[in-house]
Amino acid sequence: MSMYFTQAEYEQRWSKVEAEMKRRGYEVAVIWSRSGGTHERCGDVLYLTNWYSSHSGHEPENPLWSARAHAAVIMQRGQKPHLHMDEPSPRLEMLATDRADWHMHPALGVAEELNHRKVKGKVALVGSDFFGVKFMRQLEQATPDIEWVFEDDLVQKPRLIKSPRELEAFREAGEIVTLGLNAMFKLLLAGKSEREAAGEAAKIVVSRGGVPTLIRCSHGVGDAMTNFARDPLTGASADVPKVGDMVRAWLMGPMFQGYWLDPGRTTVRGKPTTAQRSLIEDCGKIVEGVMAAIRPGIKAKELARIGDRITTEVGGDPDQAGEQWPLYGHSNGLFFERPIYGENTCTDDETLEENMVASSEAFLMRNGVGAAGFEQNFIVTKTGIELLTMTPMYFWD
Repeated sequence: MSMYFTQAEYEQRWSKVEAEMKRRGYEVAVIWSRSGGTHERCGDVLYLTNWYSSHSGHEPENPLWSARAHAAVIMQRGQKPHLHMDEPSPRLEMLATDRADWHMHPALGVAEELNHRKVKGKVALVGSDFFGVKFMRQLEQATPDIEWVFEDDLVQKPRLIKSPRELEAFREAGEIVTLGLNAMFKLLLAGKSEREAAGEAAKIVVSRGGVPTLIRCSHGVGDAMTNFARDPLTGASADVPKVGDMVRAWLMGPMFQGYWLDPGRTTVRGKPTTAQRSLIEDCGKIVEGVMAAIRPGIKAKELARIGDRITTEVGGDPDQAGEQWPLYGHSNGLFFERPIYGENTCTDDETLEENMVASSEAFLMRNGVGAAGFEQNFIVTKTGIELLTMTPMYFWD
């Protein structure tokens, strides 16, 4: 087993992050991650070092250890990144840096290294949105000469534009998630339970090198489709869609090398009614209309306005999914990334650029009919998009 990305690519990543540090006026940055069975906060450290902790992150705190499943990279301009982990005996051949130490108390280990380097003044901290209050206090108390400044997008910004090798990983991820979602709908439409369908999708994804972290299913008619997941604890219930039920499913997670895709589809088991078909196809029009407008340099706000316009034209009622995600897509990387294109979820200057990976998504409900949702993932190209998620949008002629 060897690293998927070359050492040269990691060194290019370090240079990009150092350039961003210089632009923001930092000599030193401490970049945190949390992994150990979760993936939504592993991205920055994984991107820089290829490190992922296998600790669960849920062991109770005690005098011997703290901050399990947390790791940090100390980036100091002109120096090789220094990885601080929570596990001993790492496989050094699987790390991009040979500067690596482990600690029972990662926050205190990082503080010790910073004090050893005599670091003072402003230091960027990446990860304030998940780094625990308890651990932050440990870090602050052990580094009295440092002024910590939260810069959570310090690494995310340099990694928005994907390298050729990252795009290869995304194309593989697209094949994997398409196979999983195809299998899922095949079983749902054949009269299998949500759990059976989700299990088959998970089997396919895991066997190909991915990790399905969320598989959300819902089915029924009318208000039975209001909730995004029929079983909110597991995402997929033991219930079986009946003939005539609308069926909606999402398959999401790091599908290959940690890179996230999250497509969703809606259909009907059996022949759809006129109202069901209209709802589903109108929801699809929103997704397809946003995708048709994508080109390098387009503002996220413009995509949001396009989505709003089409949604108004087709008409619908308030929906659980649409209310909690008032948006029409987002960038993809080692999790969901900015820009998130909704009227209130992005800034006026955020744009999509060539070689970003992104999504187009929409939710639409009509009382008495049901709730539909779709999501597509794609690469932004010079002329438009390269579709990654190839599951059919519609399961009828």
